[in-house]
Amino acid sequence: MSTNRKQPYVIAEAGVNFYDTAKKRGVSPLEEALYYVEQAKQAGIHAIKFQSYKAETIAAKNSPAYWDLSEESTTSQYELFKKFDSFGEKEYQQLCDYCHKLGIDFMSTPFDYASADYLYDMVDIYKISSSDLSNLPFLRYIAKKQKPIILSVGASYLSEVEQAVRVMQEAGCSDISLLHCVLSYPCKNEDANLNIIKTLKEIFPNLKIGYSDHTKPDKNMAILTTAYLLGAEIIEKHFTLDKTLPGNDHYHAGDPYDFASAIHNFQLVQSVLGQSEKTVLPCEQVPRQEARRSLVLARDMKKDEMIREQDLISKRPGSGISPVYQDIVIGRKLQKDCDKDTILTWELV
Repeated sequence: MSTNRKQPYVIAEAGVNFYDTAKKRGVSPLEEALYYVEQAKQAGIHAIKFQSYKAETIAAKNSPAYWDLSEESTTSQYELFKKFDSFGEKEYQQLCDYCHKLGIDFMSTPFDYASADYLYDMVDIYKISSSDLSNLPFLRYIAKKQKPIILSVGASYLSEVEQAVRVMQEAGCSDISLLHCVLSYPCKNEDANLNIIKTLKEIFPNLKIGYSDHTKPDKNMAILTTAYLLGAEIIEKHFTLDKTLPGNDHYHAGDPYDFASAIHNFQLVQSVLGQSEKTVLPCEQVPRQEARRSLVLARDMKKDEMIREQDLISKRPGSGISPVYQDIVIGRKLQKDCDKDTILTWELV
């Protein structure tokens, strides 16, 4: 039985990072967002995801920060979101159209009912943030639209995940995926807790399970590769075109090179997994014969001489009688004169 695993569905979480790189490059946010789409496509990414929100509907004005203030100095969630909420339905439609033109999937996480509605005709899959996992009315509202849903489950108890899944299923969503993630920005490597991927696969065997990553990119993208090896069918990571920029999500995002490296790793893993049945592969047939051993005469012998144990030695190649049958050969007579180092065959004994 084959154990070949499909490559994971890779989502580049552009979020609102394009605002910062647009400012650095001196272009409009929309122009930069379109450039993000191009770069994601070139890196081999399957989907690029943005975030649809308005500061007024996502956070109260006195909402405190929960990220690393040494990386992002804004102390209010409201103030941070206000910096990056100028896009509306028109801009996301342009991004959606451009994604489809280039052949990459468009996604955007809705953070309010209005964006959930206008994204309906743009997205094939709704991606819901783990921050809304307990927002059951919102989950129910989106689930009733009966499109596939990917839900991140960071900072939650298993009972909360089960409740969210049940609410979505009861509302009519039959295609649900769960992404393990750690709601910490950035997530320390020792906090990544990737074994939860296996836990989710065991508890929700009928759902697709993946991983949304908040760790800083490692040189070889080993963290994402490990997630894939543990069974992640979807891989999501924040995406930027400039990892050196301070603030927002740049400091834990991957760039196109990081994503291309991870995708290369996924392809390599897929190519080496092979099958679960232990058998001799076609590429092993010749080496199997040449590298294994045969029973070989340890001295010159005459016809009708009886073969003794001391008359035999096992040597390469394996084209003669296998040492497996040594006990059967001992006591038999040679059928003709043979020189020392003759490879025995059944015709000779």
